[in-house]
Amino acid sequence: MFYLAQALLLGRGLSFSKHSAVISALGREFAKPGVVPAALHAYIRRAEEARLIGDYSLQQHVGKEAALEHLAHAPEFLSVIERLLAV
Repeated sequence: MFYLAQALLLGRGLSFSKHSAVISALGREFAKPGVVPAALHAYIRRAEEARLIGDYSLQQHVGKEAALEHLAHAPEFLSVIERLLAV
């Protein structure tokens, strides 16, 4: 989802090096004005939270159920972004 969001933002000439900046810009540029459903922005925000836990947390972990939930949202995310990039 992160790389899809990056591609969408690049289409507007926007480039960011941090995950948090990409996610924020996706919300500002596409979700807030209603270009993409707000749910897509929520999906990527929650996936980023899981990534941070998986990469950096010693006390928490991302369970199988949570990982499967993130994977379940990926096709919808891909479909919306593909449609926007095809324009």
